[in-house]
Amino acid sequence: MLLSARYQAVLDILEQVWEDLYPADNIIKEYLHNRKYIGSKDRKFITDTVWDIIRHRSRLEFEAQTQMPRKILLCYLKNEDFDIVADGSKYGLSSITPEEKNFLRNLKDDVYPENVEKECPLWLYNKINNKTLIDSLNSKASVDIRANFIGRDEAQRKLRKEGLFFSYTPYSPYGLRSEERIFLQNCITYQNGEIEIQDESSQIAAILCDVKPNHKIIDYCCGGGGKSLMLASILNNQGTIYAHDINVKRMEGLDKRSNRLGVKNIKIISDINSNDMFDRFIIDAPCSGSGTWRRSPDAKYRLTPEKLQTIKNAQAEILNIAAAHLSKEGKIVYMTCSVLPEENEDRIEDFLEKHREFETVDMEKLWLSKFDTNYPGKDKRYLHCSPLATNTDGFFVCILQKK
Repeated sequence: MLLSARYQAVLDILEQVWEDLYPADNIIKEYLHNRKYIGSKDRKFITDTVWDIIRHRSRLEFEAQTQMPRKILLCYLKNEDFDIVADGSKYGLSSITPEEKNFLRNLKDDVYPENVEKECPLWLYNKINNKTLIDSLNSKASVDIRANFIGRDEAQRKLRKEGLFFSYTPYSPYGLRSEERIFLQNCITYQNGEIEIQDESSQIAAILCDVKPNHKIIDYCCGGGGKSLMLASILNNQGTIYAHDINVKRMEGLDKRSNRLGVKNIKIISDINSNDMFDRFIIDAPCSGSGTWRRSPDAKYRLTPEKLQTIKNAQAEILNIAAAHLSKEGKIVYMTCSVLPEENEDRIEDFLEKHREFETVDMEKLWLSKFDTNYPGKDKRYLHCSPLATNTDGFFVCILQKK
């Protein structure tokens, strides 16, 4: 493809992304899937450029003084030769107009507002109120995987034979990490089900569920089933893990993933009965996803105060459901991939105020029983993971039990 055609493809994708309706990752995949004639090098260029623009969305919108994707793209390309990047060819980016030339000529190197500098919508910037944490959520994320039914030493050796080099994650005894972007779908070790992609924070949360084969376990908001699949590996396919999600479509790929990973003890259910009681009620709660902005920077722009309130209401409702279906000696494991206190400790405090029969588990004591490292948290009631604290995605874990 000519460079101008590449940028036209970038613009096509940006026009969908800027509608803020669907994840950018899904939009990019669908666009490229429907255009199989686009070569691998062109695909990489288009994908990398789209993500680079998304990661600098606040600054580009500030410069363009608009949310119009074409004008934003022109700001991104302001130092390029427009006779080449916008050549007006049949499949290329259309030539810039006199008005656009005048606009670009008058662009100034203004000082960005603080939230724009940190690439964060103002209302979220004020909620997080931690410049260093927000900076870390703009950093590059590593590729984390876990060994599945084999030791991570063996997984590391197998990957090395394929020319892929991973180091140990600092906390999870199952985890391996690469700082380089790697496409694992073509990897034999991956195809054989001996590894699975999973951020270390998510691995930590699964380990802290402290499951046993005799436990009745439900992964109530299982989504794609990442936690359920790791719990199955921890249990060596013993016992049963009930997987549930109110959005059944999110679980569509779980059977296929289970087959690849050799998992046999997950049972997908559409609902729970009124008399069902569980020893581990695991809530990977619907949330803002603010802890995953390193990987999904577009998510912060799709979130609104109204959507956040709806999410918080759902979190409170799910916690109440868990309380009604917990066995006497059972535990509720509440987790989010969020760094917003109102989705995390505020939700727990509100729950405990209404359910005085519950208390929090000592997370430091539980941590030391599961890991060979010091507890990385500052509060024994709540574990906060983040790029700053644990060099992982932002993640929150709290475990509740009856007094």
